[in-house]
Amino acid sequence: MPVQPSTFKAYAALFAGLIIIGFSAILIKSAEAPGIVTAFYRVGLASVVLLLPLISRWRQVHQLSLKALLMPVLGGIAFGVDTGLWSWAIEISNATIPTLMANLAPVWVGLGAVFIFKERQSKGFWFGLAVTIAGMFMMAARSWYVKDGLIAGITISIIAGIFYGIYHLFTQQGRSHMSTLLYLSISSMAAAVTTGIAVIISPYSFTGYSNTTWLIWLVYGIGVHVGGWALINYSQGHLKATTVSPTLLGQPVITAIAAFFILDEALTSWQIIGGIIVIGGIYLVNITRLKR
Repeated sequence: MPVQPSTFKAYAALFAGLIIIGFSAILIKSAEAPGIVTAFYRVGLASVVLLLPLISRWRQVHQLSLKALLMPVLGGIAFGVDTGLWSWAIEISNATIPTLMANLAPVWVGLGAVFIFKERQSKGFWFGLAVTIAGMFMMAARSWYVKDGLIAGITISIIAGIFYGIYHLFTQQGRSHMSTLLYLSISSMAAAVTTGIAVIISPYSFTGYSNTTWLIWLVYGIGVHVGGWALINYSQGHLKATTVSPTLLGQPVITAIAAFFILDEALTSWQIIGGIIVIGGIYLVNITRLKR
């Protein structure tokens, strides 16, 4: 059976967004600022841009039930915690490995979909997910034996991955009640408040950074968050979280390649082989979901 046009558009948006967000860790590492401050300006600048579509759809907001409105708010809080922890992990280690560990989210999405939303997953889905996770651990294997600060980054980013999974679950529910831009606007503002509070209670400042860093924040907030996540949020309105989240596991592969050329982070043979396995796992997960 041929794929429906709407499904094709959803997958095209998903993979385009994936490529864009694949450069997130590169921008975090390149910014001359603490990770949590970079996380705040990512969602904060995005929120300013997204304020106009939110105002233009204010009547729709008033028509939403409290439950529907809570979905992007709670999703945004989860995303704020995720991006704050993930940025911190990248700051203290490197770009590639924390991105790998934070993308363990499909494990939590799959479990959450089963135990919270009572979804049933096929054997093909779990096999593809297992292959993907195996590839991720192969890419990160060397880090467990080298004392270079990566263990702390791995631990923090695994916790971030739990909140990343929670974000996907709320988004799956929330996108059924509102448009892509409306959901992205509300969730981004909730994330900005969350990361802003984190900066306030931290020893860091909102100001005093170089022009280069501000330029990076603009690209990160507007290009990556608004552009990349608008595409992904669109796909989340047409595809299940248990399809979108495993596909986003391709982000560490893109990050690893970009980090090699931009940050001079070397790719080991384990990382290359693991990356190929990750792509294979993503294919298995998606082909299983399409057949269903």
